Amino acid sequence: MKSGFVSFLGRPNAGKSTLLNRIVGHKLAIVSDKPQTTRTRIVGVKNYDDGQVVFVDTPGVHKPTHRMNVRMVDVALEAMREVDVLTLVVDASVKPGPGDRYMLDLLKDVKTPAILVLNKVGLIAKHRLLPLIDHYRRAHPFVELVPVSAVDGTNVDVLEKLFLQYLPEGEPLYPADYVTDQPERFFVSEIVREQVLQLTHDELPFSTAVMVDRLEDAEGSEPMRIYCTILVERESQKPIVIGKAGAMIKQIGTAARAELEKYFDRRVFLDLHVKVKSEWRDDERLLDELGLQGRDRG
Repeated sequence: MKSGFVSFLGRPNAGKSTLLNRIVGHKLAIVSDKPQTTRTRIVGVKNYDDGQVVFVDTPGVHKPTHRMNVRMVDVALEAMREVDVLTLVVDASVKPGPGDRYMLDLLKDVKTPAILVLNKVGLIAKHRLLPLIDHYRRAHPFVELVPVSAVDGTNVDVLEKLFLQYLPEGEPLYPADYVTDQPERFFVSEIVREQVLQLTHDELPFSTAVMVDRLEDAEGSEPMRIYCTILVERESQKPIVIGKAGAMIKQIGTAARAELEKYFDRRVFLDLHVKVKSEWRDDERLLDELGLQGRDRG
């Protein structure tokens, strides 16, 4: 038996969360075309005939501008030191730039086996793929380089076999029915935030968060009652989330409730409010309340 930890590392929007969801078979991480969607470490466990893999999805590595971003990058870099296999996920449809060079620099002194995943290969012409593989092969001694499409599953099964190949021998670390270490409140806030990201304007993603104020799990046929606050940073953003005559927040609530009912497999009553909290991304106490991990690098 093989068992151990595999982390997904990469720049924002590389497709790490889509890959995690594809492999585990559950929607553990919300997905959006907006950068920096993933804000904290997300663990997903998958059992195989010959082993167990604990996958660790991390926030995209980027230049931090707020305390929240510092925490996000801390989480990603910490995951490099705690796993058995590192997986650098690269968006193959985007030309390599300074951010990619920075990611490669981070791997320089790491002794952990590193696998390169060239994601989104369905978006590029085949003749561009070989030069890209050659570029990364020369840039770092990856143990494997695998072109995949996390969206349609191309080569993902090949990748999973490689993970097991490079993991140490050992008994499963978690019970067979264990999927993730994140609490229910985390998934509630993320499901609501996903709908905010999908339905509102481009200027909102970085400055929006969702707090779960109350979660009441009623007995019998009564619906679960969930009360959330959507945080924005400026007064001018509040009407964007609420919409004309409350149309936008109603749309967000309807879409989020449908996802929550699928997740909990029961009826849900969802109550949403919008609150302005200036500079919340630099508020350490609030970041703790939101469950955004990380440690001060001083």
